[in-house]
Formats: sequence, C-alpha cells, structure tokens
Amino acid sequence: MSKKKVVLAFSGGLDTSFAVKYLTEDLGYEVHTAIANTGGFTDEELEVIADKAKRLGAASHASLDITKDYYDRSIRYMVAGNVLRNGTYPISVSSERIFQAIAIIEYAKKIGADAVAHGSTGAGNDQVRFDLTFQILAPEIEIITPTRDMTLTREYEINYLRDHGYVADFTKMEYSINKGLWGTSIGGKETLHSEQTLPENAYPSQLEASGEEDITISFEQGEISAVNGKPFADKVEAIREVERLGARYAIGRDMHVGDTIIGIKGRVGFEAAGPMLIIAAHKMLEKHTLTKWQQYWKDQVGTWYGMFLHEAQYLEPVMRDIEAMLLSSQRNVSGTVTIRLRPYGYTLVGVDSPFDLMKTDFGEYGEVNKAWSADDVKGFTKILGNQMKIYHNVQRRNGKDE
Repeated sequence: MSKKKVVLAFSGGLDTSFAVKYLTEDLGYEVHTAIANTGGFTDEELEVIADKAKRLGAASHASLDITKDYYDRSIRYMVAGNVLRNGTYPISVSSERIFQAIAIIEYAKKIGADAVAHGSTGAGNDQVRFDLTFQILAPEIEIITPTRDMTLTREYEINYLRDHGYVADFTKMEYSINKGLWGTSIGGKETLHSEQTLPENAYPSQLEASGEEDITISFEQGEISAVNGKPFADKVEAIREVERLGARYAIGRDMHVGDTIIGIKGRVGFEAAGPMLIIAAHKMLEKHTLTKWQQYWKDQVGTWYGMFLHEAQYLEPVMRDIEAMLLSSQRNVSGTVTIRLRPYGYTLVGVDSPFDLMKTDFGEYGEVNKAWSADDVKGFTKILGNQMKIYHNVQRRNGKDE
C-alpha cells in the first residue's frame, strides 16, 4: 500500500524541521517539502534550505519563486492604495503569507497530495492565513499542524530530532528576522514590552551613509518605472534598487502596534526603506495629480484593502472590486518625485509631472486668479454658506444658538 502524500510548507527552521521527521516517522506520510519565495531569499539560502529538507528525509523539495506574482497581485495595489497599517506598517510579511499559502496549496494539488502541513503556532496570525487559504482553495485536502496541535516546546522538538538522527544548530537567535521584498520584520524581547524599542544592533541593515543625497523615483500610471533616471521594466528590481539606496541611510525603521486576527494586540519592529520611500513618493505625486475627492475616496478604499489583506481576506471577491477602483485611480499618476535622503530620515523635495494640477491657467494659490472675478467669489461664498446660515438661524429662533 502506497503512503499518503503531504506537502509541508518548509522554511528550514526548528518547527518545520520537526514536522518533516514527525510526519514521516510517526504518521507515516511521504513528505514533500516546498518553500514559496516572495523575494526574501537568496539562491544560496534556498540551496541551504533544500539541503536541510533532503537530510531530514523529504521525498522531494521544491523552491517556488512567486516574487513577480506577489508584485502583480499585491504590491502594485498596496502602492496604489498607499497602504500603511495603522499609518505605520507597509504590511510586509503579513501580505506575503497569503501568496505563499496559495503557492503551497496549488503545488499540493499539482502533485496529488492528500494533505498539506505548516509549522505555525497557535498564537499568531499566520495560522489563520494558511488555514483559511487552504480551506478555500482545496477543501478536500487535509490540513496538519503538528506544532500548534501538540503545543510543543523547543526542547521537545530538538530532542525529538536528535533521537531520530538529525542534529543541527537550533540555537535561538536573540532576534527573529523575517526578510521579504516588501520589508523585514524584527521580533525580540523588546517587542513584548510596550515601553521598550529595538536597539540599533537588532536591525539587519546598518547605517552606512552620511550627509545628504537626492534620489528620484519615477512612476507611470502609479507603478514605479525608473530610479535616478534609470528605467526598470522589472518592477521587482526597481523596488530592490530603492531599498538599496534607502537602507544605506537606515531609513524606514519603526515599531508597528496592531490588532491580530485572533483578537490580541501585538508589536513588531520592522525596516522597510524601499516600501516607505516608494509609498511616500507615490502619495506626494498623487497630491499633485488627483482631485480632492479622488484622494479622499481612495484613502478610504486603500485602508480597507490593507485591512482585508492583513486579515486573510485576499480571496474575498470585494478585493477584486477594490483593485479595479485603485487601478482606475492611477491613470494620471505619472511623473518623477525627488527625495532627499539623510541618516534615519528623508524629505520629499518636489514633483515633476505633466498631470500636475497646480500647473493650470486658472490661477496660483494665494497669488492671483485668472478665471474668476472678485464678485464671482463673493457670490460663491454666499451660496456655499447657505446650509450653515439656515441651521444657525433656526438655532437662534429656538434659543439654542451655539
């Protein structure tokens, strides 16, 4: 009788290393490991992970590069919506997990797996993101979560692996680092306490540059198209170039405090020079190229998009509707933004765009008007105030003047 197949979302860490052995030895599965790379791993790191899977006894291992798919289906809309959760966090790792889950379950279906497994614990958001995505896209496939279901300790997992012939260095690092294309999250003892913040040495990117430096980021219909005048057909490489420039100045560091899907608050540090500079530049360009009401409604929709994405609702149909609105709003968001970089910060210098709504024949703010007269303004002001005048008149008649 052939063994049942299980696809394990494998990172090479302690939890998923334990899962390979446990699923093979205790549950009798034929384990196929897979990692979905959204831009956070180098080729060398992927090779190390593949070697770990082989040494643990995986029947096969797959590295699934979904970086471009992640940009096309998520990042471009997060930029269009200027998405910053709680006005701070560019939804880095949390947005990646949905697409990693989609890639893993599609791979499981492709090889005819009976089950799919992940190493999430019972305390975070990722368990919901993986489970919900798996359930929607492949309800017929069983979900196995050893670490969560067995409430395991690190010591138990290390001893189990040692007893089954696998020895590796699982020394717990002082800081937990999750690196991705759209930012890097950092967890440590300080993030567990509301009154503390991360020390300088916790950040993977250290300050290298001094003084000031001007850079330019160009957009074509809302999508990044050039950096410092150099065109980028590959948007992923454009993001990496902005990240490289900004990380030298230690830009994009902050602490995100937010509500988890399961109802508890959490804190996580992050560095995201590329995302923060791109969103800031894009938002500045929109201030010049969109109308007041376009900006207002897009801000509302962008906030909802970020909320749904964070809370594992990417597959909700309304997300496609929001994406259509965001794309439509970008038709005139083209131009170049100049940003002045300095250690730990930046200044938005200015914008050059053929769609700049300040460049009109109607007048200059605070200076001179060319399309209306003083009497036009007097009449407009009278009409504009009608509703408020009526309200306050009624209040006075009833002795309730405010």
